[in-house]
Amino acid sequence: MNWSGLENLLSGVNKYSTAFGRIWLSMVFVFRVLVFVVAAQKVWGDESKDFVCNTKQPGCTNVCYDHIFPISHIRLWALQLIFVTCPSLMVMAHVKYREGKDSKYVKEHQGSHLYANPGKKRGGLWWTYLLSLIFKAGFDSAFLYILYRIYHRYDLPRLSKCELFPCPNTVDCFISRPTEKKIFMLFMVASSAVCILMCVLEMIYLIVKRVIKILKIQHEKERLAFAEQHELSAISPSQHRSRRDPTLTDSELSLNKRKETKTTVGPSIEKKNALL
Repeated sequence: MNWSGLENLLSGVNKYSTAFGRIWLSMVFVFRVLVFVVAAQKVWGDESKDFVCNTKQPGCTNVCYDHIFPISHIRLWALQLIFVTCPSLMVMAHVKYREGKDSKYVKEHQGSHLYANPGKKRGGLWWTYLLSLIFKAGFDSAFLYILYRIYHRYDLPRLSKCELFPCPNTVDCFISRPTEKKIFMLFMVASSAVCILMCVLEMIYLIVKRVIKILKIQHEKERLAFAEQHELSAISPSQHRSRRDPTLTDSELSLNKRKETKTTVGPSIEKKNALL
């Protein structure tokens, strides 16, 4: 395994993740990948070699082994880890696409940027991140269901009965170290369940944060609209006094003007006569 490449991948995904996403990454790479590489392969390495049935009939042991283990735990967990970690690459690819688009925009528009922060979860990147969480939780849930169906409620019995052809009759088959294998299987199931919980919590966090942001924007728009209406209502009375009534005729308008001039000019003339 290329640990430098794994480290670069981990740091790249961590850069664009939330707090829940970082916990999810820690769970995947510490409690699943490392356990899978260091311990699980050694525990399950003898499942075929030490599988024993109390018969000498050729082919019976192989058929019974295939019936009890339709797919190896190791290969199933390897597929699960590949499918679960791939959606994180969608986010990194989208960020790289934004960075390339931004650099091209800077060259064409002489230094002005298209994105202030290409890694900020806004617009399409927010939907890509949310979709990656749905994929990760969905893949983990699907593999847990497959494991549940194949291995009968995550159980590995010490004794298994097999009566398939070419076995001459019902034979007893024994799994090597079934208790240890069951403990490791339950540990991987529990770690997968915690990862699903982290994905669900992160989805709730993103959606709630987005809803709160939208509500704040709407509240700000309503506040600005209310302020504008209040200013217009304060200005409108003065404008109403100087506004012409379109229902009045020209003669009525001239009479109104004469009345206004009489009311304004009359007192001034009286004041002048009193002074004289």
